[in-house]
Amino acid sequence: MSPTDLAVQEQQAAANRQRVVNDFSIQIATVNGSGSQTANMVLLRSILLMGVPVSGKNMFPSNIAGLPTWYTIRTSKRGYVGRKKEVDFLVAMNAETAKEDVLTLDPGAAVVYDAPLKLDTLRNDLTFYPVPFDKLVAPVCPDAKLRRLVRNMIYDGILANLLGIDMALMEKALGKQLGKKGKAVILNQGALKAGWDYADANFTKQDPYVIEPMNETAGKILIEGNAAAAIGCMLAGVTVVAWYPITPSSSLCESLISYMKKYRIDKETGKATFAIVQAEDEIASLGMVIGASWAGARSMTATAGPGISLMGEFAGLAYYAEAPAVIFDVQRVGPSTGLPTRTAQGDLLQAAFLSHGDTKHIMIIPASVEECYEMAQQAFDLAELFQTPIFVMMDLDLGMNHWMSDGFKYPDKPINRGKVLTDDVLKKIGEWGRYKDVDGDGIAYRTIPGDGMPAYFARGSGHNAKGQYSERPDDYVENMDRLARKFETARQHVPKPVIQNNPKAKIGFIGYGTSHYATEESRDQLREETKVETSYFRLRAYPFTEELAAFVDAHERIYVIEQNRDAQLLQLMKLELTPERVSKLRSVLHYNGLPIDARSVTDDVLAQEGFEVAKKTTARMSAGSAGGE
Repeated sequence: MSPTDLAVQEQQAAANRQRVVNDFSIQIATVNGSGSQTANMVLLRSILLMGVPVSGKNMFPSNIAGLPTWYTIRTSKRGYVGRKKEVDFLVAMNAETAKEDVLTLDPGAAVVYDAPLKLDTLRNDLTFYPVPFDKLVAPVCPDAKLRRLVRNMIYDGILANLLGIDMALMEKALGKQLGKKGKAVILNQGALKAGWDYADANFTKQDPYVIEPMNETAGKILIEGNAAAAIGCMLAGVTVVAWYPITPSSSLCESLISYMKKYRIDKETGKATFAIVQAEDEIASLGMVIGASWAGARSMTATAGPGISLMGEFAGLAYYAEAPAVIFDVQRVGPSTGLPTRTAQGDLLQAAFLSHGDTKHIMIIPASVEECYEMAQQAFDLAELFQTPIFVMMDLDLGMNHWMSDGFKYPDKPINRGKVLTDDVLKKIGEWGRYKDVDGDGIAYRTIPGDGMPAYFARGSGHNAKGQYSERPDDYVENMDRLARKFETARQHVPKPVIQNNPKAKIGFIGYGTSHYATEESRDQLREETKVETSYFRLRAYPFTEELAAFVDAHERIYVIEQNRDAQLLQLMKLELTPERVSKLRSVLHYNGLPIDARSVTDDVLAQEGFEVAKKTTARMSAGSAGGE
């Protein structure tokens, strides 16, 4: 018996001993522009329809079609949706990356590949399934020009057969994806069936990976964070949007355009009740937003790190003149042009202090598509309540990837426009000054042009409490102190953290945004593999609330988990916490452009906790603790 035959028999025996059900990752390596998005979404949606918790992450090039792209689908019976570091099942369709993709797999993984690549010669510790894609697609799609767009659907059929995915659900997902494109549906159904039939006739399943029905996704939807935020903006009453296209924020405004055209057209006149303007650059876009909000409109823009940099001077104008503005920052790897199609959490310090001089900006930080939807609405209320820019700090992973979610709840609270001067208020306070603090909270009453209330000249330069031009030192100091007082007031109004205190834990984790998913899974790994207990504090806003200091006080060590090199959240904490509290802070940093994964967090924490603990964990893992059913 040859070594190859022996390896195959050993793999079959291992598969029979231990099936891995609803707990593995699939990576699909294709070519950008080849139409793989449809096939990947059909696969993702089919697994969701089987009731299995699932997540999908796209890693694509930032320049031209024809370059490598990878799509990773994770199934998790425990509901984990963060990136899994290991790839268990590879679909290799890209000749340029196939060899490297195969060589980086852990032993025991499975590979579906384009047969001419002959990848089975590279290793004998993997399960290989060669597929003649070109031969299979030719009879399905007579039009040679369309074949490259249809052939990807063949691997969906192959996977459906090998993994046990219901073909009826595959076809349902295909119909959902392609909608009314009848010809495309027929062609892709043919490719789907060709893949299934080929696998059924030619493959004996040798890998352990299986999808079995569950009942964990009833009522769930799949949606991108950018689209969820756009819906939230519309329901918040946004009427003016000014933006300049930039990855990864563009789809937020593009989605908003489509929603507003559908739901915000006056039925009697047929005219739009909104204005969405593509400005000449990010500087102009924020200038338009400030002007519109000063005139009374709820207005916003969306950008990424480079756009935030350009908006610096106008952000200072809005802060100092106290004009509301909502700014979505969908963060990406930088600086400069950076890696615009990779994810990061690298703009916190920039956004917190954007502009010259003394500024402190409010940031709110969603971690899920539900929070993108909800916090989009909160952002407009906060912007008008505090008459200042509000930064909604998303990232590419959240904004551009599809996430599983419950359906969104229609808002049941009226919008809050903050301190807008009325006749009753004017009678109560007597004399009005645009920048006069009458309540002690740092927030002055504003007026809107044309509302019949006293008008004022909005100055971004020096002014006194009445809004009059002034370069008097005492006027400037009084105004700056009031703005600082307003920032302190914001601590009582920004979204509160989500805290999971564990009375057994000496260690606390602080995470935010999409780092949340790796953090939660890492906590489970630490508890199950090493008996290390942790508490968890998920930050949702800056300025920090009083709960932060209390959480630090309750633990011996705090690990701050974030996706940037310079520990930006930890640096913000250092500015506010006492030296005793700061001494407890440690960093877990991830900044390679890929979404953070739990295993990286776990390994980093164990290394910092002590080598002996890390060594025991490694031994336990190598002994075969990878999960089955």
